[in-house]
Order: sequence, then C-alpha cells, then structure tokens
Amino acid sequence: MNYPELIPHLSTCKSPHQMFGALIKSYYAEKMNIDPAKIYIVSVMPCIAKKFERTRENMQGAGFDDVDAVITTRELARMIKQAHIDFVNLEDQKFDDPMGEASGAGAIFGVTGGVMEAALRTVQEKVTGNCFEKLEYEQVRGMEGIKRAEIDMNRTKVKVVVASGLKNAQIIMDEIKSGKADYQFVEIMACPSGCIMGGGQPIRTSKERANIDIKGKRAAALYSIDERSIIRKSHENPVVKKIYEDYLGKPGGHKPHELLHTSYVKREKYK
Repeated sequence: MNYPELIPHLSTCKSPHQMFGALIKSYYAEKMNIDPAKIYIVSVMPCIAKKFERTRENMQGAGFDDVDAVITTRELARMIKQAHIDFVNLEDQKFDDPMGEASGAGAIFGVTGGVMEAALRTVQEKVTGNCFEKLEYEQVRGMEGIKRAEIDMNRTKVKVVVASGLKNAQIIMDEIKSGKADYQFVEIMACPSGCIMGGGQPIRTSKERANIDIKGKRAAALYSIDERSIIRKSHENPVVKKIYEDYLGKPGGHKPHELLHTSYVKREKYK
C-alpha cells in the first residue's frame, strides 16, 4: 500500500500456517486417503491480521481455503475459561502428529529476529559448506526496534537488518526506497518485538507490565524451546525433507510454487 514499487523484492512464501494448511489438504489428505473437503483447519495465532490473511487471494493452494478459521491465543484462553477446563492440571495426552516435530528454527519465528536467524542457519551452511556448532546469531537478537548486522559467508559480507514495529519498518523502507540502504536480507514484523507481542496475545495489566518483562519472558521461552530441540535447522527437519522427496519435488518447482507461495499487488490507500 505504501511502497508498491518495492513489491518485487518481497518474499512470495506464504506464512507457515498457510503452508501447513495447503499441505494438509493436499499431501496429507492424499497420503491418508481423506477427502480434503472434509478437513477443517483452525489456526491459533498471536496475530489478529491472520484472520484477514486466510481470506486473501492465492490462499487456496489445494483448491480449498488453506485455513478455514483463525482464532487468537487470547480467544483460545477465553474459551478454555468459559468451558471451565482446568488447563494446568490436565493429564498429558498424545495427539496425532501429521507433520512431525517442528525444528528449533521454527520455534523462534515468533520473536523479532527469529525468521532472520532461522534463515541464516540454513543459508550460511549452504553457502559455506560448513556445519556450525554455534547456531545462535546474537547480532539479530534482542528487543531493539532495529538491528543491523554483517554476516560472513566465505569472506563475503552479507548485510542484514531486522525491524519490528511499523515506525521502525518505515525507517528501513525509506532507507531502501531512497537507495541509501545496502541490505541483502530484510526482516520486518509489524508488532514491536514480533509476534510474541501480537495483537491477539493475552492482555496484561499495566501493573504486570510495569513489574514483569513480558517481552523478555516470552522471547526467552521460545529460545528455550529452540535450545532444547533435537533439530535446530529448518533444512534438517526429516519430515520436511520427506515431503519434498515424496510429493513436492525440487524446491522452487511448480508444485511448491502452487501450494506454498503467494503474490502481492498494489492496494489503494484507505481514504
């Protein structure tokens, strides 16, 4: 809407929950011999914008809506309370696992810098051909609104920037538009600190916010999940590799493009 001339630089990848929906209604439905018309997918999200996203064009990869409904984490919490479910004391129950375990890289997507870090873990290994013992990219971590870094890829410096919050996003977009920027990779999240502080998240009181580092605790929880994960790189997830081998074919091919990608057009500004 505000920088239509930069649309060609946008990643065309759908968001993770839309990809998941498209694969459940294609790959998984075929594998389990289920009519995709009978599959109903509900995403639980920290983001209220996901409610709009699921209605966008190009979000019907398998011929059906990738995702049928979206509720926020706050709405789910409200439902749990309304149903008088003693959530804390529920016994562990094993659920089905249609796509296998997520990687630690996937877990950190929800914090500012997390998408960048997840991508860098794969890119640096693929470009250099080396496996790195240290997977933490401290340069793109932290709650600062803008984080700039240079990553060494076989003596080639790759410049990256991470911005969260629309005010900071505008600063970076203006840098790019004016030609002053020299970034090879840009991550922007609309909410300050990323999805952990999304508009659909539980609302804390002003007293709680004054005495507790909500952002820090939520970010620490995601980084803890990553640290404890057996698989910490996206490209090493065996389930994802198998889906490509058995169903999608070569990354960047026709079927992945059809199911996992979208497109963007200039939208009119609201009057």
